[in-house]
Amino acid sequence: MIDAALVIGAARDRRALEPELIWSWVHAIVEGQVPDYQIAAWLMAVALNGLDDESVFTLTRAMAEIGTEPLTLRGLVDKHSTGGVGDKTTLILAPIVSSLGIPIVKMSGRGLGHTGGTLDKLESIPGFRIHLNQEDLSRQLDAMGLAVVAQSSTLAPADGILYALRDVTETVDSLPLIASSIMSKKIAAGSPNLVLDVKVGSGALMKNANRARQLADMMVRIGGYHHIRTTAVLSSMEQPLGRAVGNALEVNEAYACLCGRGPDDLREEVLVLAQEMVALAREVSADQSRALAEQALDSGAAREQFLRWIDAQGGDAKAVEYGLPVAARTPVLSRAEGRVGAIDTAAVGRAAQLLGAGRKTKEDRVNPRVGLEWEARLGDTVHPGDVLAWLYADQAEAAEAVEHIIQGAVTIGAEDVVPPFPTEIRRMHD
Repeated sequence: MIDAALVIGAARDRRALEPELIWSWVHAIVEGQVPDYQIAAWLMAVALNGLDDESVFTLTRAMAEIGTEPLTLRGLVDKHSTGGVGDKTTLILAPIVSSLGIPIVKMSGRGLGHTGGTLDKLESIPGFRIHLNQEDLSRQLDAMGLAVVAQSSTLAPADGILYALRDVTETVDSLPLIASSIMSKKIAAGSPNLVLDVKVGSGALMKNANRARQLADMMVRIGGYHHIRTTAVLSSMEQPLGRAVGNALEVNEAYACLCGRGPDDLREEVLVLAQEMVALAREVSADQSRALAEQALDSGAAREQFLRWIDAQGGDAKAVEYGLPVAARTPVLSRAEGRVGAIDTAAVGRAAQLLGAGRKTKEDRVNPRVGLEWEARLGDTVHPGDVLAWLYADQAEAAEAVEHIIQGAVTIGAEDVVPPFPTEIRRMHD
C-alpha cells in the first residue's frame, strides 16, 4: 500500500519524490486505493507549491501509461486547445491537414462549461457517429486518413479521477496539474507530433499572458522529454473566435470558412495552427507549410475532405451544405455610443451556456440549435440601436436573461481598447 501521508507531505514541504514513488501514487489512485480526501489534500499542496520539472515529467508519463489500453491506430500529428468561446478550429484544421496526406486520429470530448466540445459540435450533424470500432476506424483511415472519435475511458484514466476532484477543490488552474492533464492524454494517444493552442484573455483559462507562456513552455518541455515534437501557439480569447458560439452555428461557420466565406480572425488562426501541424508532420519550413495549408483551403480540397469525413462517420453531409437548422434569432441592441473597448468573453460563454449550448454538469444535454452570433468586435464604433449580437433561443425566458448578460459584457465608450492578444509561437528549438 502507498504511504499517502508521505506523498502529501512531500508536496506540502516542496520535497521532490523518487520517480518510483510517483508511479506508485498514480497506480494507487487508478486502483482506488487512495481516498478522495487524501487525493484532494495532495492536489491542494501541488496547487499551492508547484512541482519541479522532473516530477511533472514523471507524473505525466505515469498518468499516460497506468490503466491505459494501448492504441493500435495513431495519427501523425495531433492538436489540443485549452478551450475558448467559439473555438471550432478542429472542424476546419482536421480536413486541411488530412487533405495533404497527413493522417489524423483525434480523440475529443464533450464540453463542460460555457460551450460545447468538438463532439457536441459534430453531434449536431444528423447521424454523425462519435464511436467507431477498430475495424471501422481502420477502414476510414485507409480511405481518407481522418477520424475524430470519442475519447476512451481507458485513455489516461488517472486524469479523469484527478480532474473530477480538481473541479471541486479549486485546483483547476494549477500549471503542473493542467500540463500533466493535457499532456498525459496526448502521450497516451501516441502521435509523434503535437500542436497546442493555448488561449489567452478574458474568455480563456489563462487570463494572464505570462501564465499562459509558462503553461505553454511547460507543455513543450514535457513533450520534448517524452520524444514528442511539440509546438505551442498562444492565441487571443479577448473576444469570441469568429462570430458563431453554439454547436450547429459553429458547424455552419466552420463550413463557411472551408468555402472561403468565414470570418478573417477564424481563417487566420486556423492557418497558423495548420502551418505548425504541417511543418511538424512534413518537416518543412513554416513558409512552405503555410503555403500548403492555404492551397488546401483555397482550392476546395479541404472542403471536399470535410464532406467526405462527415459522410464516412455517418453524418448527413448534405445537411451541412444546406446549413444546419438553428433556433429563431433576436437582436441584442446597443444602448450606448462609442467604441467597443473590451468584451468579457467569459460572460459571452456563460450566456451561450444559459441558452442551452453548454453544460453545467456532465449529465446535461446540449441544445444544438441555440447560441449566439457575435457582431460587436473590439475597436468597432457602435451607435444606439446597432446590433451587438444575435441570440438564437428556443425559450423566451432564457433569451431575456442572456440579453442582460450581453449588455453587461460589452464595454462601450472607453478611450482605450483592449487589443486582441498577438499570436505567439513557442517551439521546442526556440
